[in-house]
This record gives sequence, structure tokens and C-alpha cells, in this order.
Amino acid sequence: MIDWRGAARGAWQGTRKGPTVTYGLIAACCLLFVVSPVSGANPVYGTGDALLAAQGEYFRRWGVVPVELMSGEPHALLTPLTALFVHGSWLHLLGNMLFLYVFGAMAEERMGPAGFALFYLSTGYLALLGYAVAHADSEQTLVGASGAISAVLGAFLFLFPRARVTSLFPFLLFLPLRFPAWIVLIFWFVLQWLAARAAGPGPGVAYLAHVVGFSVGFLYAWGCYRGGDRVKAPAAATEGESQP
Repeated sequence: MIDWRGAARGAWQGTRKGPTVTYGLIAACCLLFVVSPVSGANPVYGTGDALLAAQGEYFRRWGVVPVELMSGEPHALLTPLTALFVHGSWLHLLGNMLFLYVFGAMAEERMGPAGFALFYLSTGYLALLGYAVAHADSEQTLVGASGAISAVLGAFLFLFPRARVTSLFPFLLFLPLRFPAWIVLIFWFVLQWLAARAAGPGPGVAYLAHVVGFSVGFLYAWGCYRGGDRVKAPAAATEGESQP
């Protein structure tokens, strides 16, 4: 469950001009989704079979197809970047954008707009590439910003390990409880890792891309910021962050 007031406060606090890159990425993903055939809101793609055909072509053109990426085709080499802005459904889009909104602002403030933009795109590329390498013979299309957002979570874990996170856990009767970020994010990572081990290359959630993205994001933050200041104590600026 997301504490919306806290999320909004956390997104703006600590920044002078607002997290422009984070908001720009969210705006780009939402705009591209609305005008794409996947949203169903663009009449140019028609309805019925024509719409389904357009959706399939859209995913194939802009998403990652591991077997094509591993073949080294020039167009395929760009798809780990374009796929970051392609989503498979409204729920897929809204879920990803919510967590980018909640966690991206503080990471951007720490890295700076240019650094955060480079971090987001490069780690997202590596996350999708990692999945493609592990499933090199797969012809299933992979789309979504989850790999890049997982990298943001990994960096957040290192940079703000004791930020307070409001979370709901089914085995605790869905009570909204607040935990340090390191507990929630490590718990999330373990779930993704276990799911990745059980998942195959077929349709579904690409958990392995989440694992790769999170790991790369954490290692990046560790390598670049381990000698600098980290948020080691709970602070008001971190209120409202929520588990993915």
C-alpha cells in the first residue's frame, strides 16, 4: 500500500527544481503507452484482429527478443533501450511508474539529473541484456521498465538503507507497518530471486531482469558512493516510501 501524501512529500523534499528526470521518464512512458496500440485508446490501430496484429508488431519491433539480440542484429542491439519505454498493459505501466515515482526522486537527487538519467538507461539495458543472455534461444518478447526500476531500488538500498518504508505483508494480516528500507528491499530481492529460479523463458514476469537490475544498481551505488555520505538514520524526508 502506498502512502500517497508521504510519497509526494518524499518526491519533492530535498530537491530544488523537483526530480525532473524522474518525472520526464514517467511522462514519456505514459505518453508512448497512450499513443501505442496497447492502450486501446488510439483509433488509428482499429479494433479486433487488426488491433491485436498491431500490438504484436509493436512488441516485436520495440521489445527485446533474446534470440534476435544474441544474433547481433543492429536493430536488436537497440531494443534493450526502447523496451524500457514499452509496457504490456495499463496495470504493467501504472505499477512500474508508481515505484519509479516513489523511489526515483531521492535517487535522482543524490546522483544528479544527468547521472541519474545515465544510470537508469544503462542499468535498464544491462538488466534486459542479462535476461536475454540467460534465455538466448527464447523468441518471447520482453518489454517494460522493471529492470531499470529494480536498479533504482538497488541503489536506493545502498544510499538510504534506513529510510522508513510503509509496507503490507499478507502473513501479518495486511497491517500497514513501517520498516527500514534495507529489510523491505532485501525481502523483495529474495522473492524476485526465488521466482527467477522457478520461472522459465515463456510468457510472464521476467523476474531475472529484476534480479540483474537490482544487483547492478546496488553495485553501481556501492562503487560510486561508498566513500561519500549515506542516509544512516530515519528522517522525515524518507517518509511514505513503499515496498514494490
